[in-house]
Amino acid sequence: MIQEGRELFLVGCSFCHGQNGEGINSDDGQYGPSLVGVGGAAADFQLTTGRMPMQTPGQQAPSKTPVYSQDEIAALTAYISSLGAGPDVPTAAQYDIDKYGLSADERRQAVVDGGQLFLTNCTACHNFDGSGGAMPWGKYAPSLKSTSKKNLYQAMLTGPQQMPVFSDEVLTSKDKASIIAYLDSIGEEPQHGGFGLGGLGPVSEGMFAWLFGIGGLVGFAYWIAAHSTRSTKTKSSEGTQA
Repeated sequence: MIQEGRELFLVGCSFCHGQNGEGINSDDGQYGPSLVGVGGAAADFQLTTGRMPMQTPGQQAPSKTPVYSQDEIAALTAYISSLGAGPDVPTAAQYDIDKYGLSADERRQAVVDGGQLFLTNCTACHNFDGSGGAMPWGKYAPSLKSTSKKNLYQAMLTGPQQMPVFSDEVLTSKDKASIIAYLDSIGEEPQHGGFGLGGLGPVSEGMFAWLFGIGGLVGFAYWIAAHSTRSTKTKSSEGTQA
């Protein structure tokens, strides 16, 4: 698998990351970072989400349909793992809270704990319900609503792009699984507050207020001005103007 992965790497990845994954720098900046020591989890995340290989250089690699098959991704991951020690691809026993053997009450508490961890560490970028949001320098925090549990765990473990790394020393495996369980529970909750407006918080709410709220008031004021009673000059029978 490592040999197969190296052959795929030389064709699809070495132009940016170097012949041996050492990375390439140019006068304009860095084409691709070194992959030595990033581990299989980082490789699996970037490949299964379609972020790598990038179609064109940019501020941020967007998620898209994967280029490689699952077998090819496994081979590439095996090769990149062989370049140096790093976080391994997680198993369901790590990222699925239902695999931890918790009772019903313990599972509910884990979801609550995951919500507190998410509100503390993640909402500044990903918003309160994981809808994502804009960031400086043309970057953005992607929505988490359609991200798989495995990739959510790998993102926390490896810190892709501008995301910080939440290693097991910072957040334990159970903490990460609790956050994932909390995100999974959000989709099951009814929208008691009416229109969700995309769940983007002040951004969509402010836009709605300006476009529909203030815009509606301006339109109503214009309608009143256009349909108000107008006085006209008429000539009375005595020859005076009223």
